Amino acid sequence: MKTTTLTLCALAAVALAGCGTTTGERTGSGALLGAGTGAAIGSLSGNAGKGALIGGAAGALGGYLYDQDKKKQESYSY
Repeated sequence: MKTTTLTLCALAAVALAGCGTTTGERTGSGALLGAGTGAAIGSLSGNAGKGALIGGAAGALGGYLYDQDKKKQESYSY
């Protein structure tokens, strides 16, 4: 059961990794992916809710930073 949950979360993360073109979309998709992954990992230790909160926050920050990096790369385009 736990292996199946982790596998599904990993597949969802790969499928949604490139979603979004605006800051809000990238931050939101990062938060959703982080929350799902955090819940899956947290369920292994018996605290899925806490894992989802931590994963969501980390995912939102990661999505925002990814967006800023992409915008910087686009501004350097020739």
